[in-house]
Amino acid sequence: MIPEKTINKDLILRERLALQRTNLANQTTYLAFLRTSLYFFIAEISVESLLKIDNSFYIEIIFFIISAVIFIMGIINFFKQKKMIGENEKNIGDYKIDYFE
Repeated sequence: MIPEKTINKDLILRERLALQRTNLANQTTYLAFLRTSLYFFIAEISVESLLKIDNSFYIEIIFFIISAVIFIMGIINFFKQKKMIGENEKNIGDYKIDYFE
């Protein structure tokens, strides 16, 4: 006689909660990228009024490029991590295969 396996519902709940925490951490990381990008954008706007330099236009362009790069990196990172989280979320439901085959 084959012993029946019991479903560990605590493990499933723990995995779901871990994925939710991971999803929230991904969103927090995206917001950090956005905040940093905005800081560089604000620096770009305020360079001309704070620094009385003849070629402050070039410094503004550099800050704008850095801001855009950080923003794009944040978006790419967010969607890449979101895809990985979604792929791992599918594995939570596979407990039925282990217990009911």
